[in-house]
Amino acid sequence: MNPTLEIFSQGEEIVSGQTVDTNAAWLSQQVMQMGFKVTRHTAVGDKLDDLVVLLREISARADCCICTGGLGPTSDDLTAEAVAEAFGLPLEFDSVAFAQIKLFFARRNRVMPEVNRKQALFPKGAERIDNAWGTAPGFSLQSGRCWFAFVPGVPMEMQHLFLETIKPGLKSRFSLKPGKLISIKTIGIGESDIQERISAVAIPSQVQLGFRAGADEVQTKLLFPNDYSETAMAALATSVASQLGEHVFAIDGLAEPTGDLVAVVDKLMNAGKHTLAVIETASQGLLSAKCIGTHWLLSTLYEQSLSRLGQKFSVEINADDLMATAQALAAAMQKSSAAEFVLVQLYAGDNKALHDKDQSIVLYNVLLTGAEFHQAVYSIGGPIKRKQNQAALLALDLLRRCLRHT
Repeated sequence: MNPTLEIFSQGEEIVSGQTVDTNAAWLSQQVMQMGFKVTRHTAVGDKLDDLVVLLREISARADCCICTGGLGPTSDDLTAEAVAEAFGLPLEFDSVAFAQIKLFFARRNRVMPEVNRKQALFPKGAERIDNAWGTAPGFSLQSGRCWFAFVPGVPMEMQHLFLETIKPGLKSRFSLKPGKLISIKTIGIGESDIQERISAVAIPSQVQLGFRAGADEVQTKLLFPNDYSETAMAALATSVASQLGEHVFAIDGLAEPTGDLVAVVDKLMNAGKHTLAVIETASQGLLSAKCIGTHWLLSTLYEQSLSRLGQKFSVEINADDLMATAQALAAAMQKSSAAEFVLVQLYAGDNKALHDKDQSIVLYNVLLTGAEFHQAVYSIGGPIKRKQNQAALLALDLLRRCLRHT
């Protein structure tokens, strides 16, 4: 059975929502890949009694706990004091830590404030975790069944201390059997539709099924036990992916990581040595921005006005048949561009509908490859930022689908 691990975040800024707890998400990914079972994320404000109670609870139920925050020099940084009270350990002054803190200030030609002396106090028996990136050293100790590691809340410092000190310590302290994760990445389909489609696939009880919906994609995650056979993993992932059809743009975990949709399109475009010209409307330049730095994007045009597009390319705009209009614009741009492919994105709806979160717009995407047109129609809603992003991604996905079949 995998050892259990909890993540404990301290700070009023976390509890109040002023700061998003990205540390917990990052740490969870790291330790789950190592083979821990993450059982809880807990956030507590800067109240000593609450911290003491939680530390005692964790020491009785978890095998390991990583705590972030509360190691600064101010009066609301209470981690060391809370640990000392929770476990009956007096605070002791660490002269090495104090020298490191003073050196941190000296290298920046600054005088160390006296309040920073507090950061050199650790509970008796704790092992210091040196911090070369800030003034707050971390520390670790065993209490009850649980091994605790306490690190600063600053993400860069936390990550360095975890990767360089805590992670090696966890590997030597625990017998870990990392699970195997496969992520099936999709676009143009929501979680509920995915759940319904894959219900036909029998997921073994020892395989954990999960979903992660983001702005750019929805991931269907399959977490396998360490001893699960590679052949069986691939077979199950393939079965799940087959239920989702063309919505699947990548499967991570079977071979080399594939990245996001743009990375997949980039690989396909480079493999075929293709080039692309773009006309975009609803995405308002975001489609082109996502492709910045690629070798295959030769020209882009963002224009909100259909009439100006018609004038520029001498194309008659038919508002009642935007698909035909998009095809005509693609053909016209093909004549004036050196690109092999032309991707055109138009939308039905006025500028007010584009900006109104309560109104949807209809996208008309056309890809011209040589003499062949490929097309797709989508309805998208939500705030303007979501519409822009979805418009850009769905246009790129049409390109991806066509490249897969060339």
